[in-house]
Amino acid sequence: MTELTGKTVLVTGASTGIGLETARLLAKAGARVGLAARSTEKLERAVAEIGDNAVAITADVAAPGGVDAMVDAAEDALGPLDIVMPNAGIYLGGDLIEADPDQIERVIRTNILGVFSLVRRVLPGMIERGQGDILVTSSVAGHQMIPWEPVYSPTKHAVQGLVHSLRQQVGKNDVRVMAVAPGVVLNDLWGISDPAEIDRKADAGEGLRSEDVAEAVMFMLTRPRNVTIRDLVILPRSQQI
Repeated sequence: MTELTGKTVLVTGASTGIGLETARLLAKAGARVGLAARSTEKLERAVAEIGDNAVAITADVAAPGGVDAMVDAAEDALGPLDIVMPNAGIYLGGDLIEADPDQIERVIRTNILGVFSLVRRVLPGMIERGQGDILVTSSVAGHQMIPWEPVYSPTKHAVQGLVHSLRQQVGKNDVRVMAVAPGVVLNDLWGISDPAEIDRKADAGEGLRSEDVAEAVMFMLTRPRNVTIRDLVILPRSQQI
């Protein structure tokens, strides 16, 4: 297993859900973690809970200059980044013809351009140092087209294309490029926050807890350096997809 103690990590979308739970586990494993998200208030609460191994970075990956400012802040606080997790994402379902054009653009800017820009920004440093991990939060919707997600699903297909092509470009530099692809996750992205409802649906196999995905991420990051888990699709037991 790869040791995470002392590793520097940046996780986007880290104020809630998968990002927050992953940051908690990384910090517990000894990594120094930058939690990035748009909500300063939520970030400060999360960092206060996690402790000294965590720093808060208010940022919007969809905003012009947002990615550069975020990475600069993370490197100022933590030093060169060993692990980057582009996790921030926005969900949009329903019929395309009824979708708000501004919301479509926001989803594309966050789910595609935010990810591509962040990866491009951190990659030169990883290549120069001869090691690094990029682990993108994708979705099962990136592995098959979901008819009720005509905007969200294509954005995750774009993420999958990035992971599959970039992995082959930078593997020689000991930079691993990976994607975790969950099904339904019982968190704010799906509008679920009540702990009792989360427990009920999880016990019925209708959804994953954010912690389930975070544990899968930890498995991927702690494999020996000769191993890349390119794709890990993780689904609720009863999800019909």
